[in-house]
Amino acid sequence: MSYMFSVSPDFKTDNLSGWYIFNTWLQKQTGKAIHLEMHNDFQSHWLALGKDEIDLVYANPYSASMLVREKGFLPLVKAADVCGETVIAVSAENPIENVEQLKTGTKIASTICPGVHMMGMLMLEPADLDENNTTIMTEDSFVLVAKQLLNGNADVGFFLAETYDDLSNMLKKQLKLLVRSQINVVHHSLMIGPKLLDKRDEFRKILLEMNDDKKGQGVLDSLGFTGWETVEDEEMEFMIDLMDTLTV
Repeated sequence: MSYMFSVSPDFKTDNLSGWYIFNTWLQKQTGKAIHLEMHNDFQSHWLALGKDEIDLVYANPYSASMLVREKGFLPLVKAADVCGETVIAVSAENPIENVEQLKTGTKIASTICPGVHMMGMLMLEPADLDENNTTIMTEDSFVLVAKQLLNGNADVGFFLAETYDDLSNMLKKQLKLLVRSQINVVHHSLMIGPKLLDKRDEFRKILLEMNDDKKGQGVLDSLGFTGWETVEDEEMEFMIDLMDTLTV
């Protein structure tokens, strides 16, 4: 029997080949036939999850509630020392220096990633801004969000912090960071679905021991990770509750 593996579309694009390397390594270590299916956008990713086509997923923190409570997924591990924070940025030429200086009518470039958008809107509250007194442009990727800022079509942009940090130096020099969230408990997680739950302990052990050998460490390097850390069920439930609270 073969299984399907997917990665949240907000992964670092520089690590695309790394996920294919990781998938090959994981198949060899587990003896399971696992096919990696990468999606170009969140709509196709969520459609596959909704149809129960995915058995293993590197999920962003904002999909966790649906995966656990509706689809029966459980957490395995998270990347060590990596958090799923949100960044608000503007063009480097924009005179704005902090969120409080933003005014009614601000044009926002965002993506359809609901968690990043939600967190970004929360971070605009000090300026008394919400979806009723701003204009929101929804883009398919964070690179397009940056382009809207550089083209002068948007005043501020919302980014996944990891993705913002991974933008080219040339691009980042043309942007200015206003604020970065500091929740610290928010993170992506590698999660396992119902068809593989009986292999949860086996998969977790293999992943946690990944950096104990040269080949495994090489695969981690291709992903930009130093290693994996366990995500306990209680930690996942706390993160889900936090996300639910923030969206109220």
